[in-house]
Amino acid sequence: MIRLLWKTLVFLLSSAVGILVADALLDDMRVEASGFIVVVVVYSVIQAVVQPFVTKMAALHASAFLGGTALVATLVALLIASLLGGDALEIDGAVTWIAATVIVWLITALASLLIPFLLIKAGVERLREDNDPRKQVR
Repeated sequence: MIRLLWKTLVFLLSSAVGILVADALLDDMRVEASGFIVVVVVYSVIQAVVQPFVTKMAALHASAFLGGTALVATLVALLIASLLGGDALEIDGAVTWIAATVIVWLITALASLLIPFLLIKAGVERLREDNDPRKQVR
């Protein structure tokens, strides 16, 4: 159960980072602060549901496209998040949709690798501070 919660936390954080970076880099992409959490949650849920389906379809019908399934799932998740998120996520123009898909996919993948490392490092440092004999009062 802890492992599932950990993976969910990391996935939500990495999705948030990916969406924020794409928003910062692309002029025609806007994420409103008021609906940001909704956009991240919708994006993450759709991504988690769509990715296995897209991968299975590619494996059955077009195995040459297996490497691109994460990009397709990212595009679908962004599309649904923009539809369900109201005005919280707006992406204008085909080029921006493609760029947003690639940026969110890439940054989310990188953040998924880095966030656990940073969280573990922070936890270890916290434990060291808590167990430092110089800080303990007798």
